[in-house]
Formats: sequence, C-alpha cells, structure tokens
Amino acid sequence: MTRILALSGSLRKGSYNTALLRAAQGLMPDGAELIEGSIAGIPLYNGDEEEEHGLPETVVELKEQIAAANGLLLVTPEYNNSIPGVFKNAIDWTTRPSSDIGRVYGGRPVALMGATLGGFGTLLSQDAWLSVLRTLGTRPWFEGRLHVARAHKVFDDSGAMTDEDMKKRLKDFMAGFVSFADNCIASSSQ
Repeated sequence: MTRILALSGSLRKGSYNTALLRAAQGLMPDGAELIEGSIAGIPLYNGDEEEEHGLPETVVELKEQIAAANGLLLVTPEYNNSIPGVFKNAIDWTTRPSSDIGRVYGGRPVALMGATLGGFGTLLSQDAWLSVLRTLGTRPWFEGRLHVARAHKVFDDSGAMTDEDMKKRLKDFMAGFVSFADNCIASSSQ
C-alpha cells in the first residue's frame, strides 16, 4: 500500500485547500491511501524555545508522519503571491535539528497543489515552494500540477467538490503522483 501524507497549509475551518485535500482522499487509485496530517498547534519557531524545551510534541508527530509516508502532498494556499507563513513555519520546525533533514525529507517524493478564490490558482505559491523543497533534498513531482482557481465555484458550502471536470483532473493528478512515488520507492530499493 502506497501511503501519501497530505498537509493543508490553511488553519481555517472552511478552507478550500482542506476541502481539496479531502476530495483527493476519495479519488485515490487502488493500492494507495491519502492520510491527512495537520499543521494545527505548531507554535511560531523560536530557536531559544527549541534550545530550552526541545521540539513540541506536535512537531515530533508531524516529522514522524512525514518520515513514514511514501510521499508528501503539500496543499498550499497562496498569500500575497507566496507561501503562507503558517505553512512554512510548520515545515521549518520539522527541519530541526538540521541533522534530521535527510531522514525526514531526503529523496521523499513531493507534489504540490492548491486552491484559491483568485483566477490563477496557487501558481506563485507552488513556485515559491520549489526552492524550499530543493533545499530539503526532496524529489518534487514536476509532471503534474493542480491549480484550483475560483474555488468558490468548485466546492459547495459543505466543502464537497461539485465540479466534475476538476474531479477528473484531481483523480488523474493523484494517480500520477502515486505512480511517481511508487517509481521512486522502486528505484531507491534497487
């Protein structure tokens, strides 16, 4: 079973990105599972706090979820044409101590997708993540991108995806990423 960990970069209860993540859970290919992780409860990074108290339990849990997954899916909002601070902060915490980056991220397949009310999807946020993912030594999946623009027309008030074309695109996106993750696993075990 291929296990993909998905993280929504929004803390908002009615987040379109969390709705996108949950829609993806129902569209996974056979033999694959999408697990919803969370960045909730992760405090702002402070090196003094880390030195005095170590890693918060929420960070330790998230690090272990990432390390145990066959792939990581970042479902990113776009704030001011870039990465949301709360999402970047959570990922920054998971890189502590820096000697653990290879275990958590090294060679890990990663995909990006996102939803927004605007007309360009989350193109700029997804692009901004690439330098971070490169620094962490991940294996970004470049063959697929999913930008959900005008999300208020794609999801209903309960967060269910109602756009059939987008459902097909999301299903194809997830199948492509799972195949990429499976190929990465196969090539690393040779």
